Amino acid sequence: MTSNQTKGIQLAIITALISGVSIFVNKFVVSVIEPPLVFTAIKNTSVGLLIFGILLATKKWRQIRKLTRKESLYLILIGIIGGSLPFYLYFTGLSQIPAVNAALIHKTLVLWVAILAIPFLKERLSPIQILGVILLFSSNLAIGGFQGLQFSSGEFLVLAATILWAVENILAKKALSSLDPDLVVAARMGFGSAILLAASALAYPQALGNIVYLNLTQLFWLIITAAFLLGYVTTWYHALKLAPATTVASVLVASTLITNVLSAIFITHAWTITIAAQAGLTFLGIGLFFWSARATLKTLPKFPTKVSAVA
Repeated sequence: MTSNQTKGIQLAIITALISGVSIFVNKFVVSVIEPPLVFTAIKNTSVGLLIFGILLATKKWRQIRKLTRKESLYLILIGIIGGSLPFYLYFTGLSQIPAVNAALIHKTLVLWVAILAIPFLKERLSPIQILGVILLFSSNLAIGGFQGLQFSSGEFLVLAATILWAVENILAKKALSSLDPDLVVAARMGFGSAILLAASALAYPQALGNIVYLNLTQLFWLIITAAFLLGYVTTWYHALKLAPATTVASVLVASTLITNVLSAIFITHAWTITIAAQAGLTFLGIGLFFWSARATLKTLPKFPTKVSAVA
């Protein structure tokens, strides 16, 4: 790995932290604005508007005029495959199955990304990184309350959403080879939120119309969750810009630990052996990725910083 890839791992850890806190907060907020599809559509639209504001402020919007046909296609597909359809599938499936089952299925994301990254991105994991992936995924098997998979329609909907998000990772990695991460985020949230809004208007027209009557409490939580989502997508895409897609997806598995620790502090008020085991596996897995990155950096050839002029 290069130093940029090490920075990518660091950004992925920040993304995992944001994701873990966001999941914890959303457990309470999801009942504040109902139904979940409408809440997701409004939240994603808010983030889309914010990221477009960032593009305007930084003048990165000018890059839109230079997009090639291939790059434009990537951005549209990212919005559809990553920013809209999987959200509908995931929340529909989540309403039919236990949350712990949905969480475990979603954490198979790293496996699907790894499978797709081999033929499409030519990525390879070293034996040490494979061990890191196994440890990170195993940490999620330590979640309490898991009674086994039922292979129900709800579980298959969550799995379909997870696979679509894996495809998005591959598309995003290809798009980020030539595009600024903020522009890709804008496409993901812009196209995605437009589709989610259209779906909400068809499925829940009355609920969508009631959004204009949100009270101060609902507005507060909407702003908080939108801020988390903005932080998540921006750090995630910047991590993808610098590090392999498989590495970023692997580190994101650690988000479950953050959620469980927050639950132990604020809800159960108990630090269990299960959480301790999960923490140990998570830190060990991430540690292996950093160790692999540092070991690779030491083996890279050193080049002189100055080159003498040749007559």
